[in-house]
Amino acid sequence: MCEYCGCGIPDGPPQHNHEHENVAVSPVYKDLLAANDHIAQHNREHLRRMGSFFVHLTSSPGSGKTTLLEKTVESLKGKLSMGVIEGDVATENDAERMRAMGIPTQSIVTDGACHLDAKQVHHALGHIAEDGKFDLLFVENVGNLVCPADFDLGEDQRVVLVSVTEGDDKPEKYPPIFRHADVLVISKTDLLPYVDFDIEKVKKHARVISPRIRFFELSAKTGDGIAEWATWLTSLVPGK
Repeated sequence: MCEYCGCGIPDGPPQHNHEHENVAVSPVYKDLLAANDHIAQHNREHLRRMGSFFVHLTSSPGSGKTTLLEKTVESLKGKLSMGVIEGDVATENDAERMRAMGIPTQSIVTDGACHLDAKQVHHALGHIAEDGKFDLLFVENVGNLVCPADFDLGEDQRVVLVSVTEGDDKPEKYPPIFRHADVLVISKTDLLPYVDFDIEKVKKHARVISPRIRFFELSAKTGDGIAEWATWLTSLVPGK
């Protein structure tokens, strides 16, 4: 494991840089990613055979991923079957929040590693599948905008959250995570009157990095935008 960031990458020099698209990538790291991608594709094919749609949520800590999941469950419970895999460096706090809502949930505690990988998700799927088939499976990654960027988990859609309290320069500062994103959720919009955050600036820079990216603006606190988000999720499930 990389002793400088705890990412699971073999030990490297202090200048180790996660934005691997901009630096020389070692053969060992290429092999690690290739192995990960192989398992990710297996995850994807397995879930598609089950008729499940896999949504991967990632963001920096505190952007509201778990709260968004809670609001999503409130909106869709009884309409769609859902399962959740929660990734955290320590504790099962977020997993317990989902279990309290009656949602089958499997926790992955990374013990210091800063992202999930496809193998961890594969093992978690083996446990959560005992609870049955899901229309929607959510995986909430460890809070981090750097380390998860390179690691495909087998998702159908990768969703990145940016809260308005974080600043509007995140796509410029962390381009790899946005380059692989299908959706950008701008969260905590109820706080816009109190912070210096330019939504159009964020969208503009995100589109430069990923022209196909879709946007949602929402507040889990007020409920603004949740209905649109829930409608979109429902549209992803075949036959719904």
